[in-house]
Amino acid sequence: MTTYAISDLHGYPVDKFKALLDKANFSDTDTLYILGDVIDRNGDGGVSLLRYIMAQPNFEFILGNHEDMLLSCDFLFGEISEDSIAGFGSMRMHLLDDYLYNGGGVTLEALHKLYKEEPTAIRDILQFLRDAPLIGADTVNGRDFLLVHAGFGSFEKEKKLSDYAPSDLLWARPTMETEYFDDIITVFGHTPTLYLDDEHRGKVIKTRTWIDIDTGCSQGFPPALLRLDDLSVFYGD
Repeated sequence: MTTYAISDLHGYPVDKFKALLDKANFSDTDTLYILGDVIDRNGDGGVSLLRYIMAQPNFEFILGNHEDMLLSCDFLFGEISEDSIAGFGSMRMHLLDDYLYNGGGVTLEALHKLYKEEPTAIRDILQFLRDAPLIGADTVNGRDFLLVHAGFGSFEKEKKLSDYAPSDLLWARPTMETEYFDDIITVFGHTPTLYLDDEHRGKVIKTRTWIDIDTGCSQGFPPALLRLDDLSVFYGD
């Protein structure tokens, strides 16, 4: 069994995603951690890809900030009328505006189309996201890994993982100088590597304590698939 991780696919086409797995010889006996942000920004907003991921028993999905924003707008998937819109209130309108600003429009369009065709599919998607953990942990070939969408905000080495707020795990912005645990490799996405180091534009960044695998798929760069067994990287098309 081999273990992989990928992050921030942001509407990447399902066929290209499958081709990337094939490139790495991914099999039914392997495990894939998906570190959030499958949805928003491109294509059908990642709805098709998310539904494919949901159907795979050997995929482990970690919640991303974009999925969390979608959940904050779950009020959209009840019956919409003039009365219900009037009842949204300023807080709900703020959440919706924020989600649209961050690329959620294509996702909402695809979900509303799906809702007309398969109303129960929306319920299943939202429940899948509500059940998704914020952190994964694994040991591969003697190395310990923590897998999280964005890294750790307000990081302290002695701090318990349970003491981190969801925002610390969904919205953290590490820098090249950030150091996490000495004896654990933290794998995350969220921050495109080009924002950290232009030399690594579109490429994975590996440091002593962490690996950033968000290669900027939302901005046109191919995603990266990290094999935890030997830290090899496979890039999509």
